[in-house]
Amino acid sequence: MIKTSRNFQTGFSLLTAIFLLVVLAGLGGVMVTFFGAQQQSSTLDVMGSRAYQASRAGIEWAAYHVSQTPAETLWADCATYAATAPATTLFATTTLAGNLSPFSVTLTCSSVPAVEGGTTIHVYELTSTASNSGAAGNKDAVERVLSVKMGR
Repeated sequence: MIKTSRNFQTGFSLLTAIFLLVVLAGLGGVMVTFFGAQQQSSTLDVMGSRAYQASRAGIEWAAYHVSQTPAETLWADCATYAATAPATTLFATTTLAGNLSPFSVTLTCSSVPAVEGGTTIHVYELTSTASNSGAAGNKDAVERVLSVKMGR
């Protein structure tokens, strides 16, 4: 008795369907993983921009106070708080409002007097550090540090 080719093809479409389902499920899983990584990357990018803006706001605040305060007051010389020179003085640690509320900003100042043409000029280094409450090693931790030197 001779077997027909129809008997050999029985069940072939079921195997193909199972194979396609497994492959498509695997591709779907990979796509979900990529989507999650993209979302995390986008979130960190936005938080990094906000940290930069918070740090910049701190620098602008400190620079304004250094430049607007009379020379005989504390702001004229950062070293007045410290016992030794060169000194670093902590201006402030504060939190901001609005979209920058997750960030705390720490401002420091160091100054060095320099004599130029018989006039004493204070050269300031203002540093602003903005960070969210994420601890180091935390996947959501973001920190930006800006430093500016100015003379007065």
